[in-house]
Amino acid sequence: MGRHYERELTDLSALTRREFLKVAGSFAFAAGTTLTLGARWLGAEGAVQRKPNIVLILADDLGYAELGCQGCKDIPTPNIDSIARNGVRFTQGYVTCPVCAPTRAGLLTGRYQQRFGFEANPGPEEYAAENFGLPLDQPTLAERLKAVGYVTGMVGKWHLGYKPELTPPKRGFDEFFGFLSGAHDYLPGSRRSELRRGMEKVTETEYLTDAFAREAVAFIQKNKHKPFFLYLAFNAVHGPLQATEKYLKRVEGIKNPTRRIFAAMAVAMDDAVGRVLETLRKEGLEENTLIFFLSDNGGPTPQTTSSNAPLRGYKGQVWEGGIRVPFLMQWKGKLPEGKVFEEPVSSLDIVPTVLAAIGIEVKPGDNFDGVNLLPYLRGKKSGRPHEVLYWRFFEKRAIRMGDWKLVKEAGLAHWELYNLAEDIGETRNLAEKLPKKVKEMEEAWQEWNAQLQPPKWVRQGARTAGRRRSSPLAGTGHGINIEQRFRQMDRNGDGKLSQDELGRPALFHRLDLNKDGFVTLDEAKKVFGAE
Repeated sequence: MGRHYERELTDLSALTRREFLKVAGSFAFAAGTTLTLGARWLGAEGAVQRKPNIVLILADDLGYAELGCQGCKDIPTPNIDSIARNGVRFTQGYVTCPVCAPTRAGLLTGRYQQRFGFEANPGPEEYAAENFGLPLDQPTLAERLKAVGYVTGMVGKWHLGYKPELTPPKRGFDEFFGFLSGAHDYLPGSRRSELRRGMEKVTETEYLTDAFAREAVAFIQKNKHKPFFLYLAFNAVHGPLQATEKYLKRVEGIKNPTRRIFAAMAVAMDDAVGRVLETLRKEGLEENTLIFFLSDNGGPTPQTTSSNAPLRGYKGQVWEGGIRVPFLMQWKGKLPEGKVFEEPVSSLDIVPTVLAAIGIEVKPGDNFDGVNLLPYLRGKKSGRPHEVLYWRFFEKRAIRMGDWKLVKEAGLAHWELYNLAEDIGETRNLAEKLPKKVKEMEEAWQEWNAQLQPPKWVRQGARTAGRRRSSPLAGTGHGINIEQRFRQMDRNGDGKLSQDELGRPALFHRLDLNKDGFVTLDEAKKVFGAE
């Protein structure tokens, strides 16, 4: 089922040590300075044994065609393009879901997120299902790296849990600056979502993409003498469309006002990536840093102009435009430069590839669905990393097998079949002509589907019936009313709820009508009664 466990140890210390000893031995014989040799040996050993740094950069809602290296003509992205120029560009890079949160769950675990019921975005924090979040029994890449001595930091959008035990500081990240929800305004003064440093609320005065660049650079500089993992998850270029005059001026030639703002946001993100890359160079870390860049899903073209050309479809769909994304990888001196890799790969591959790069052996119990890409990129292994890839997003489903893709989008009564090698835009449905191929692929999809859990929640918001059920103080559907739920949450019995007892900061601030730092039963009733 696409689970391959190749071990590609890239710590070259054994070879380097042999070469060094050969040279150092000659030096010691000639100079007769064993003590000096020992000192130099310790220094060399320390240098070769340092594990590579890992930088994982995730764009939000960036369409397949929106980078210069992907063919974009009207938005300059020289810094992101440099990752492709100095490394590998994947023309068939896929994510596991056409929307934000499920993709991130698969990305950070290396497993299809449907295996543990993570199939939907949660909606805003105050409406999210009580059980929303990445399960604690699914280790994140940060947890795996922290366990072997890495310093771990996250900057940006989390979207994998609101409860304290499901937030970045509890899921393997030593440092966190960002927000927990699915979207955030970019301009200072927003109340749409809360920014946090660790778990403390903070106020930001910079354009948010610039702030994320600042924090990422500071993390690298602070930890430059240690192996580190930086997960930089931009909310750009996700809505709302907001940009400062500084960036709007740089794309003033674009006349469409929506496109111009989107372009300015993309330029800001490219600048931010450039600041990270420049910091790595200045600190002498570039050749010892493995860098990934990809988007979490395709672009929502009708809303933001984010283009997925020449692919069909948009964010939220399992047509290629919703799930095939810009996907780049750089490791100077360790991977080919300027390589274009044209076989299908997946965001699931990042975790096993990173573990191989740092010399961690994958165990069968890890049950990764991803593949170590290093031997394929170095020419040590031929063929395709994946013969089969799968998707399930509620009633939307797809399977890619070789060049063939079987897909059933919302509203389709029957599966449709496409040959992507000949028809990248999914325009010629071959299902009626090739019923045996349809049957073969549908059976393979059903076999995979049988291994999955049902979705543990659905997206909920102000316009859904789940509003009351999704709140910690709302009824559960089993006769528990607000008063009963309030008493259950009032752990110290003082007749009011602290933020810690309620557990959801955004909802707490909405319910705390008099802003005294506590929520009373009367306040809760007033809010929910009004709704």
